[in-house]
Amino acid sequence: MDIFIQQIINGLILGSIYALVALGYTMVYGIMGLINFAHGEVVMIGAMVALSVIKLLENSGLPVFLLLLFGLAAAALVCMAVGFTIERIAYRPLRRAPRLAPLITAIGVSIVLQNLAMLIWGRNYHAFPPILPTTSMTIFGATITSLQVAIVLIAALMMIGLMILINRTRLGRAMRATSENPSIAQLMGVNINQIISFTFVIGSALAAVAGLMVSANYSIAHYYMGFMLGLKAFTAAVLGGIGNIAGAMLGGILLGLIESLGAGYIGDLTGGFLGSHYQDIFAFFVLIGVLVFRPSGLIGEKVSERA
Repeated sequence: MDIFIQQIINGLILGSIYALVALGYTMVYGIMGLINFAHGEVVMIGAMVALSVIKLLENSGLPVFLLLLFGLAAAALVCMAVGFTIERIAYRPLRRAPRLAPLITAIGVSIVLQNLAMLIWGRNYHAFPPILPTTSMTIFGATITSLQVAIVLIAALMMIGLMILINRTRLGRAMRATSENPSIAQLMGVNINQIISFTFVIGSALAAVAGLMVSANYSIAHYYMGFMLGLKAFTAAVLGGIGNIAGAMLGGILLGLIESLGAGYIGDLTGGFLGSHYQDIFAFFVLIGVLVFRPSGLIGEKVSERA
């Protein structure tokens, strides 16, 4: 039983990170009908910037909380600028182009960001400084650290905050109107260019938080770390129903649980053949299953193509 609880805890931690990243995918898709495959690289940039700032201030005598806050603030600002630039330069000119054009552009932007990160930070893995407390607690025989508790709580608060923003604010109403019908929203006085830019900026800020969470949880960051994380977050968005905010949250949590339980239990049943070293395969089994049996996702809705 304690192993089961441990895998559930691991899945919730992993799923919280997937959910934050998946929100970026689903927000952009809901507004533009575009799958932004460069979003995983925005997460990577957030992790690398935060890590660089924390290392720079590590010996300044500042409290750990302030180190993390400064690192997160720098990462969020850089990621928001990157997200805004990507939308303005790469996607906005292709808004009325055939759907294949922005898709190829997104892949190209992903490769460009990877190579820029490699030029800036190099090919080597970067270790997270040992500044975080290592205290742990036991829950029904399972172990969880204070950092992991913080990851789950912060992710939950940010997801709740995003839901309030989308459903209770004027900006959220404008985003929902643009998602429903951009032409009519524009006729009603909504600046759709501004709303789309805000969507990229908000998604990029969430990506910065997720990047810091990943690097802190695994104590490492790398210029290529966003590729697989981005694919898994995209899988989570598809699982929940891409374009659906609540679906992205649900899909992220479920994917984290499936991956953790799959690596823990199916790995044992197969003698380690599908263990932790092959845990990535479970995410893609889920993606294939969803695309075959329920393409609209768990709580997504079938919608007609826009004219």
